[in-house]
Amino acid sequence: MGKSFDMIVIGAGPGGYVAAIRGAQLGLSVAIVEREHLGGICLNWGCIPTKAMLRTSEVFHLMHRAKEFGLKADGIGFDLDAVVKRSRKIAKQLNSGVGHLLKKNKVQVFMGEATLPAKGQVSVKTETGTEELSARNVIIATGARARELPGLEADGDLVWTYKHALVPKRMPKKLLVIGSGAIGIEFASFYNALGAETTVVEVMDRILPVEDAEISAFAKKQFEAQGMTLREKAMVKKLDRASGTVTAHIESGGKVETAEFDTVISAVGIVGNTEGLGLEDLGVTVERSHIVTDPQCRTGIDGLYAIGDIAGAPWLAHKASHEGVMVAELIAGQTPPAVSPDSIAGCTYCQPQVASVGLTEAQATEQGYDIKVGRFPFIGNGKAIALGEPEGLVKTVFDANTGALLGAHMVGAEVTELIQGYVIGRQLETTEEDLMHAVFPHPTLSEMMHESVLDAWGRAIHF
Repeated sequence: MGKSFDMIVIGAGPGGYVAAIRGAQLGLSVAIVEREHLGGICLNWGCIPTKAMLRTSEVFHLMHRAKEFGLKADGIGFDLDAVVKRSRKIAKQLNSGVGHLLKKNKVQVFMGEATLPAKGQVSVKTETGTEELSARNVIIATGARARELPGLEADGDLVWTYKHALVPKRMPKKLLVIGSGAIGIEFASFYNALGAETTVVEVMDRILPVEDAEISAFAKKQFEAQGMTLREKAMVKKLDRASGTVTAHIESGGKVETAEFDTVISAVGIVGNTEGLGLEDLGVTVERSHIVTDPQCRTGIDGLYAIGDIAGAPWLAHKASHEGVMVAELIAGQTPPAVSPDSIAGCTYCQPQVASVGLTEAQATEQGYDIKVGRFPFIGNGKAIALGEPEGLVKTVFDANTGALLGAHMVGAEVTELIQGYVIGRQLETTEEDLMHAVFPHPTLSEMMHESVLDAWGRAIHF
């Protein structure tokens, strides 16, 4: 006889382990299956270790600006092995923390490879044998992996994925990054700050293509000022690999040019981890490597849910976690609201940072809204100037008729922390009047959020 639970979660990433803990809090008996690392890609090979490395490059950048702050710093350098060691140590610490939380909440953990032989059944192949589990409710939270294009496959030596870039064998001297989404631009920012001659190739007509066009253009100027080469509307067609060098064939404007690099990072998207689960036999619909679900993460198979990256965009850890909570509460008989994709903030931790929530100006116009747009530059904010971070922009988009905040977009220092203010505002359905009457503390960067709202109605004070 197998072991029976109220809920089984497959995958212990930021969606899966959060779902398991919330289920246990609600009195459900819960099992979680993980084949590799508690905490998933985000904690072990994504969000957390990359932020640790980006913090190093930020400090390194500031050290070179010491004179500007009245300080002296000579012989500035870095130890790449030590940088990586710190990053891995932080990931390991948080991995252990997830294990502690699952144990504290009495979630039973099975380390192994899961399959779904039938509805409500999960078979787990472990190091010591096979565990047969059953539950009325199963949550698939198996995440995603890096997409690899034909001819551009990673080899871990000359061509890297994000995993290779997190534990580099060497410091790149001449780096090519393929793709300018969050992953690509973060690694470009890190290695460029440490001195790599960095080129980014983006197939779309602008870098950071999911962001508001004005924010993308602002970020582009900052990256170029830092020495990056950015090639938009371009495609890497082929990589010729030789000893210690890669020749990239880059197509742009109908012409193909070649350029040599010693390292390539491929960041061209992700592929859902759907293989080997037995989804086809269960009748689960999979499109473009992602499981199709309804707004409450139901797959169409009774008692089977999918959350996080495996369930499609936006591919963000906090979206996965929120879906995990929602599904656990559904299973426990509660009625939580569906997670709305346009209420989820996106954050990119390059330098300068980029953050956004809701509709871009172009999207709002395309959807037929009569809009008012407010802007406020960092140069008009006392705290930004005091920090030595005067380059940035806060932009807000409102429905001119109702005052509803349709979207907010930022580029500059610490905007990944500021954006949550607008997220909460949208969640509470605040209007421009509510935001105008809110008192923002001084001196803070958040004052720019207030000024941007005021500017949308021609009332900005400090610019």
